[in-house]
Amino acid sequence: MKKLLTLAAMATLLMAGSVFAGGLTVAQPNATFAFGVGGAAAGPTTTNNDDTCDIAVEPAATLLLPYFEVETASRATDTFFTIINTSAYPQIAHVVVWTDWSYPVLDFNVFLTGYDVQPLSMYDIIVNGIIAPNPGSTTAGGTSSNSTPGSISNLNNSNPNFSTGAVAGCANLPGVIPGTILTNLQNALIRGTYSGCSGSVGSAASTHTTTTTAVGYVTVDVVSNCSPNMPDTAVYYQSDLLYDNVLTGDYEILNKATGSNYAGGNPLVHIRAVPEGGPAGAVFPVGTNATNLPYTFYSRYINGVTFNGVTYTGANLNYDRRQPLPATFAARYIQGGATSFNTSYRIWREGRTVSGTGCGTATTANNAVANSALPVGEVVRFDEHENPNVFAAGVVISPPIQQNVTFPETSTTSTANNNYYPTLNSPAGDVGGWMYLNLNSGAAMAFNGGPTGANAVNTALHPGFGPRPSQNFVIVSMTGSGSTAGLFGVDFDATMLGNGCSPAVTTVSLANSGSYVIGPAGGVFVCPQGDPSCTATPTTYTNLITTATGSAGTNVTP
Repeated sequence: MKKLLTLAAMATLLMAGSVFAGGLTVAQPNATFAFGVGGAAAGPTTTNNDDTCDIAVEPAATLLLPYFEVETASRATDTFFTIINTSAYPQIAHVVVWTDWSYPVLDFNVFLTGYDVQPLSMYDIIVNGIIAPNPGSTTAGGTSSNSTPGSISNLNNSNPNFSTGAVAGCANLPGVIPGTILTNLQNALIRGTYSGCSGSVGSAASTHTTTTTAVGYVTVDVVSNCSPNMPDTAVYYQSDLLYDNVLTGDYEILNKATGSNYAGGNPLVHIRAVPEGGPAGAVFPVGTNATNLPYTFYSRYINGVTFNGVTYTGANLNYDRRQPLPATFAARYIQGGATSFNTSYRIWREGRTVSGTGCGTATTANNAVANSALPVGEVVRFDEHENPNVFAAGVVISPPIQQNVTFPETSTTSTANNNYYPTLNSPAGDVGGWMYLNLNSGAAMAFNGGPTGANAVNTALHPGFGPRPSQNFVIVSMTGSGSTAGLFGVDFDATMLGNGCSPAVTTVSLANSGSYVIGPAGGVFVCPQGDPSCTATPTTYTNLITTATGSAGTNVTP
C-alpha cells in the first residue's frame, strides 16, 4: 500500500481581519485593450488577474514544494513547509509526497479552519512517522476537524464545495504513520526502492548528499474531501479536486551540517486554477472548454484518459485547470571568489509518466525510471562580461567532455558541477554571472503512451500552439562555504523568461550567426497585437512566435 490517509490537524488561529466576499471568475483576456480612438485611452477591457499564465505569489489552488532534503540519521538537514488558508471558510488540503522520480509514496489531508495555518516538518514525517506533532514532543497533536474555529472564521461544515460527509470523514484520523508504510516511505526517498515495485522508484542513496539523505518533492491541492486518491489517477479529478484559489505557503531548508550551516526559505510555487471555483467534478457544457489555458499542470495525468464514461479530450481537456509552469529561465550564480560562495539550482521538472503508470510489477513496466534522466534543451553560462560558455561538441579529448545533460524530476546541483553546467571559463576572471536554462525535455506528452496533439494541447482555443514544452521550476540557492560557511544563505526564484503559455523555444546554436533566441518569450522588439502605428519588419520588430492567427512581428497573446 503506497498511501496513507491521515490528518494533519489544525494549528492555533494566527491571523484576523475583515472577511471579503468573493465570487467565481470566468476566463477572459487579461488586461487587453483596443487601439485607436476610445481604445487605449479608455483603459483595458478587463484586469481579471485570475486569467493569466504568469506564476505569482497569490492565493492558489495548488502549491508545489519543488525539492526537499532531509538528513535522516542526524537531522543535519530538514525541510519545513507551511500551508495557510487565506479564506474565512474551512478548506481541505491534500498533501502528496513524491520521490525524485515522480512516484507518489505518501498522501494525507490537512483540515484547515478559516484563516488557519499548518506547519509541517519533513523530518517528523519521514523519520518520526508523525504528522503535525504536539509542540515539543513526538506524539500526534492537534485537534479533530470539529474543533472550535477562530472567532471570525466560518463553521467547519460551511464550505459549500465540501462533499457530503466530508467533515465527518476527516474527523479523528490518526497522525501516526504505521511502521510498514513508514519503512516503505524511507526506502523510497532514501534508496529509491519500494516494496512490490519492479526496479527503482527514485535515485540511489549513493547519489544523495549523504547515504541517509531523503529527497523528493511535495504537492498540495485544495480538495472536497479527505479521500486517499492520488493525482496520478483519473478519479482524483472527477471527485476530489477543487478550484478555489485560497491556499498560500512557504518552505524553509535548514542545514546545520559541518561546512554548511545555513538556512534558506522561499514561497512555495503558487499554481492558480483558471477559471476559479465550482464544485469537484463539475462538467462544463458541451462545446465549451473548462479552461482558457493551452495545457495545465496536471494535464499529463488526465488528458486522453477515459474514466466512468467520460473521455478527457475536446471540451474536457485540461480538467484540472491549473496554470502550467514555464520552460526557460535566467538563473544568477556566484561561484568561488574571496568569500567562497556557492550557488546551487533546485530544479523541478515535469516527468514523462502519465495516468495509470507506476512502479511496475512482474507483468507491467516500471515507468518511474523514465523520470530519472530527463533531457535538457540547452544551458548557456554567461560571465559578468557577457562571455558565453556552452558544452563543447565534437571535441576529441580524454576524459570525454560532457555533452548531453539530464536531470531527474527534482534535484539540487551546484553550479560548480561541470557534469550539469558549462565550465566557468571567464577570460575576465569573473566568479559570477547568470545561466540561460532551456529545460524543455522535448515531446513532453509523447512518452509512455501519453496523449499527443489535440489531447495534449487545447487546440480549440489555441490553434497555432505548437508542440508544448515540458514544465519546470528553478530555485536559486546561494550559500557561503569554507571559511564563510554559515555566514550566507538565501533562496529565490530564478527569473522566468516565459510562462506556461509560451510555446517551446528552439535551442540556440552559437555558431549560427545572428540566430539568437535567448531572451524573453516572444522576442524583444515586437508590435502589440492590433497596433496600426507599429510596422513589423525583420530588421526592427521581430517575434520568434508565429501562430495561425498572428504573424511574425506581432506579439500575440496566448
